[in-house]
Amino acid sequence: MSEHEKINYVEFPAKDLAATKDFFSTVFGWSFVDYGDEYSAFSNAGVNGGFFKSELTVSTENGSALIVLYSKTLEQTQSKIEAAGGTVVQPIFSFPGGRRFHFTDPNGNEYAVWSDIVA
Repeated sequence: MSEHEKINYVEFPAKDLAATKDFFSTVFGWSFVDYGDEYSAFSNAGVNGGFFKSELTVSTENGSALIVLYSKTLEQTQSKIEAAGGTVVQPIFSFPGGRRFHFTDPNGNEYAVWSDIVA
């Protein structure tokens, strides 16, 4: 697939970069490279991106785009998120094509996880 004019990189705010790196590496296996004290790039996430130091947060309530991750084991992924300090803000629900839940990371940024595997 051509990369020309395709989504190539995403960036998110983070109040605490150390907590962010710990959370996403523990739960999802992402890798990080720091570029100074206020930016950390991630890889091994499906698309590359980074977190920048900021007091802002992203949420669908504020009109932000929603990043949705995939899981073959939705309940296990939810447990890992909660154990690592994430908060479920919308419990697992069904929709045409699968199930999903929404959570916030330790910074308060909202994400979702979905699965096409119905338990």
